[in-house]
Amino acid sequence: MAETGGPAITDSALNVTLNDTQEAANATAKFVATPEGTAVAYGSLVIMALLPIFFGALRSVNCAKSKNSCDMPETITSRDAARFPIIASCTLFGLYLFFKIFSQEYINLLLSMYFFILGILALSHTLSPAMNKIFPANIPNKQYQLLFTQGAGETKEEIVNYEFDTKDMICLGFSSVVGVWYLLKKHWIANNLFGLAFALNGVELLHLNNVSTGCILLGGLFVYDVFWVFGTNVMVTVAKSFEAPIKLVFPQDLLEKGLAANNFAMLGLGDIVIPGIFIALLLRFDVSLKKNSRTYFYTSFLAYILGLGLTIYIMHTFKHAQPALLYLVPACIGLPVFVAVVKGELTDMFRYEEKADLPDAATLDETKDDLKETKKEQ
Repeated sequence: MAETGGPAITDSALNVTLNDTQEAANATAKFVATPEGTAVAYGSLVIMALLPIFFGALRSVNCAKSKNSCDMPETITSRDAARFPIIASCTLFGLYLFFKIFSQEYINLLLSMYFFILGILALSHTLSPAMNKIFPANIPNKQYQLLFTQGAGETKEEIVNYEFDTKDMICLGFSSVVGVWYLLKKHWIANNLFGLAFALNGVELLHLNNVSTGCILLGGLFVYDVFWVFGTNVMVTVAKSFEAPIKLVFPQDLLEKGLAANNFAMLGLGDIVIPGIFIALLLRFDVSLKKNSRTYFYTSFLAYILGLGLTIYIMHTFKHAQPALLYLVPACIGLPVFVAVVKGELTDMFRYEEKADLPDAATLDETKDDLKETKKEQ
């Protein structure tokens, strides 16, 4: 969120809050962004927000059909959606207490290590499809398997069974370099690479089971965002103290200082992932209609652009913190619902239900045969 202090806005953002300018750590006078610098920063943030939503939604369609356990989506039910704002509030307040009681330095050290590992895995998974396309055919792609088991004989069970290949190792190597760069320098480009990876993976792998669940989740987080931004200083305090790639940043002084710029406009990942998983759901609904059109996906995508643009405009005009979901939620829900009413497909939209794919008869027969052969061998 943003805070007005003289001619400049000097604060930072957490998770679901769009932010304006961050105070330079070694500045004796507050930096005033030029109109050009502000336009470049906000424009870049909008583009960076749209990329993981667009490509994450497209990948979510393939993810829903995947048989690979590593790519299986996590389904959010209406019960999960109803509890999420409460859990998020408890987590936020817990972090607030932690920063008040314990040393900020040690907490951020632990968080840096945690997000270092998560960031490497997320970025590696993000790069994997691109690596599959550009990997030279004349280089052997060797297969590897990481297997951890527990027990022996009939009581033996798998704890970790991860299969990977040379392409995955290259992605992991590149991601590790970015991770070390972020860990040592906390550079804004490394932060953004991890942030984009987190956002894309969230949109791809977190699936709402139906539109009603999406409305519950977005509605609950709408209230959560407004309360913690306008009602208390908890989110501001945590945002100032929390050092992790949970936001996208872009410097407003890039034109003056280049890559060493340090006065950032920010966008929390929650403002991308939460609307993004709803937009991805509408794309999968489009696919289920089998009409060779993506009406609801493009409608909700346009609604997100309008909502985000309105957030930036109001915050820039009034120089005051603005919870982005205050504008994104009505736009992302309202416009697709309006289109569904006009097209007479509102009932179909709310009846659409995503379920885990059940194995077909052939798969069941193969499984039975495998079990019989295993028993004979024993």
